[in-house]
Amino acid sequence: MARPKIARKSTSIDMTAMCDVAFLLLSFFILTTKFKPSEAVPINTPNSVASKIAPEKDVIMLSLNKDGKVFLSTGDGAADKANKKEIISTINSSNNLGLTDADIAALVKAPFIGVALAQLSQQAKIPIERMTGDALPGIPCKDTANNELIVWMRAVATVYAGQKPNLLLKGDNIAKYPSFKNILTAYRKNGFFKFQMVTNPESVPQGSDLWKKGTAAAK
Repeated sequence: MARPKIARKSTSIDMTAMCDVAFLLLSFFILTTKFKPSEAVPINTPNSVASKIAPEKDVIMLSLNKDGKVFLSTGDGAADKANKKEIISTINSSNNLGLTDADIAALVKAPFIGVALAQLSQQAKIPIERMTGDALPGIPCKDTANNELIVWMRAVATVYAGQKPNLLLKGDNIAKYPSFKNILTAYRKNGFFKFQMVTNPESVPQGSDLWKKGTAAAK
């Protein structure tokens, strides 16, 4: 007697539970992801083929935006913050600014210094989220007769006496030369003759002398 044939049925899997898990994971990653915050001082740096990485310790960076405003900042490490506090304290005592301990603490937490010396106490009272390159006037340096960057770099030289801070200059691609020249004057008058430019790295053009040199070295 022939065996009865059993009809074949396709396997059916309920994916409802998997979809729920997928959406839960997606929601978790969206809620926990930290997006890169926008720059307080947006600067369009020039391109270069340099591959050297900017230092992360003992950093003193001057940012020059397209409007010629100059801002001073330091690294984010504990040692850099401690040095920043000493620099501001030196500025305060040498210029009789009358900053309180609370003012100095607020300026240390600020992303940058971007006002004249006489306005430091006012910047200290501005919430950090409102400290932007558009909201603050920058450190005066457009006028050679009133270049306050010289005072700041003198304080840097005092705090880093016997050491070599990593001086970085981040300038906008369309910034005017006079402001850049006054930054160099502040460096030079305080014995700083070496600094690094922050640029936008790009690959070496094929066929160029630098490309040929790198290719020959790799062989």
